[in-house]
Amino acid sequence: MIRRRILFTGWVQGVGFRYRAVHAAQLYGCTGWVRNEPDGSVSMEIQGEEEAIDRVILAIERGMFVRVENMDARSVPLVADEYGFRAD
Repeated sequence: MIRRRILFTGWVQGVGFRYRAVHAAQLYGCTGWVRNEPDGSVSMEIQGEEEAIDRVILAIERGMFVRVENMDARSVPLVADEYGFRAD
């Protein structure tokens, strides 16, 4: 089990990014959150098995209108007793 904080830049707001992230995270059993940032980027904290997190990211990138130009990821401490994945 790992947790990552990821900042996505590119064409990532107003294109269903957060909706797709929530759906994929629920599908693959991940927890955490995703939100739009004032600068046009999207930040996410996601917790789960590494393979599941990779699948969530691939599902987001397959979005018809989503274009991730850069993704900056770093490991952060696990959050105990977290349930679900939400869009803030």
